[in-house]
Amino acid sequence: MAALRSQARRGFLSLTTSRIRPRSCQAAYTDSKNTTISESSRLQSRRPFSRTAYRSSLQKQQQAPDLPSPPWYADLQARLGKCIIFGCSPAQVHRVAAVLGSLTREWRSLSAGSEGFLQQGGLEGQAVVWGEMDSFQHVNNAAYIRYAEASRVNWIRYFANVNPAHASDWRDLMNPRGVGLIMKSIKADYKFPVVYPDRISVYHKLRSLPSESDTSLILDCMILSHKHRRIAARTEEDVVIYDYREGKKTTMPQFVLQTFRDTWERQEGETRRARLRIQELAREVEALEKETWDREDAVEDLGAAGKAGS
Repeated sequence: MAALRSQARRGFLSLTTSRIRPRSCQAAYTDSKNTTISESSRLQSRRPFSRTAYRSSLQKQQQAPDLPSPPWYADLQARLGKCIIFGCSPAQVHRVAAVLGSLTREWRSLSAGSEGFLQQGGLEGQAVVWGEMDSFQHVNNAAYIRYAEASRVNWIRYFANVNPAHASDWRDLMNPRGVGLIMKSIKADYKFPVVYPDRISVYHKLRSLPSESDTSLILDCMILSHKHRRIAARTEEDVVIYDYREGKKTTMPQFVLQTFRDTWERQEGETRRARLRIQELAREVEALEKETWDREDAVEDLGAAGKAGS
């Protein structure tokens, strides 16, 4: 019985060790159930893998790919168009249609998500009205600040649904009663002029992971044009956490801090998801290119014009 217990313990330790060690260290272990004593002694003589190094290894594995170039959506569309113009088989046309369909359905989530913006709260599909345009025949610059303001209020109030135990506290952050949020400064970066008719979507995100000592936070904002399917403007907002009763700055309440930390983790996860998805679509486009105009024996399908010339 003692021998069985000893064997079970060795198996448990081997399983646990294989889970917590990175792949490079796992290779030192055999997949056999019977690990020899000499091999175990050789492994123990090595320098143990530190907890810090293990965390660093995990972070590298979970690190999001590089941000795709800003015109990635238009670029993929143009490349698919070239494949179609050159000539595709029925099966290839079906694949092209599948990629175009994915781009049409996912362009907002991928454009926002690739930079860590979550589609929560904010403004979704807000109609641009004719009266927002000025004498230069485009939406007045001040309108973008109002878009960002409305989105920020919706973004904060959205957390009342995420954290129902403090729902009233979240709503009170936008009122001058106790602890609230005050806009210190806002900076707008205009990318191209939006004109009527159009629709916009506006999203906010935390720029950095909040800490207990923070008395302010920086929010990034993205304003997307539905007509052009690209970023029309960005804002950078410095928001102060203010105690109206004391008349001075203060630190984040604990319920805000914890929710924002959870939100930061979700932002990081969404960044990785969206960038990997864009890479997946780009790989499919590249495969279609290599099967059509970019293959060695490629001959362009000229259709009826080609047949007449022959």
